[in-house]
Amino acid sequence: MEIHLAKTAGFCFGVNRAVELTYGLLAEGHKVATLGPLIHNPQAVEDMRRKGAQVVDTVQDVPAGCEVVIRSHGVPRSVYDELAARGIPYHDATCPFVQKIQRIAAEAEKEGAVLLVAGDKTHPEGIVGHTRGEVFVFADLAELEAWNGPSDPQKPLFAVAQTTFQVTKWKESSEFLKKAYTNARIFDTICNATWARQQEAEDLSQKCDIVVVIGGHHSS
Repeated sequence: MEIHLAKTAGFCFGVNRAVELTYGLLAEGHKVATLGPLIHNPQAVEDMRRKGAQVVDTVQDVPAGCEVVIRSHGVPRSVYDELAARGIPYHDATCPFVQKIQRIAAEAEKEGAVLLVAGDKTHPEGIVGHTRGEVFVFADLAELEAWNGPSDPQKPLFAVAQTTFQVTKWKESSEFLKKAYTNARIFDTICNATWARQQEAEDLSQKCDIVVVIGGHHSS
């Protein structure tokens, strides 16, 4: 039996950055708490827990004396405000690709634009929480086509995708937006690692009998 290991297997840049940051803090003796599981990998999260990292759901749950690590998916703007108000030190491990989308969301608010987000409404990626303007999140082209449009037809549109969104779905949605809303600004925000992995998975599926994906079931 021949086994092909994907070239893109392993942690992507953003996740690796968050993991190395957390392990580094633990090695230096810091008391660490992460807001939610640091990454979508239960084995890695459990290893960090054994080394002393605590996982908490909210800022209120952070134990005294702990430093918070903001996970790679990012958090809403309100979380930064709460950490500052409570005087809790934190280390921001938000993936730079996610931070780029957060800046676009903030810019949409400044310009009074509607923010369209291609992705999962329940995903923890901190995008929607970086704008107080009008937002519509859609999972695929069908949901986008069913949307009634902005509350004010004169409002500009900003369209982004969660970093791990399916590339083919994003291309379909982008083409529709270009035709249906001529004032839409479309930002290609799927990260390079996602593009590469989805393409490699497709390529491997065409020459292998079985493709095995190792990782968390709740990961995109």
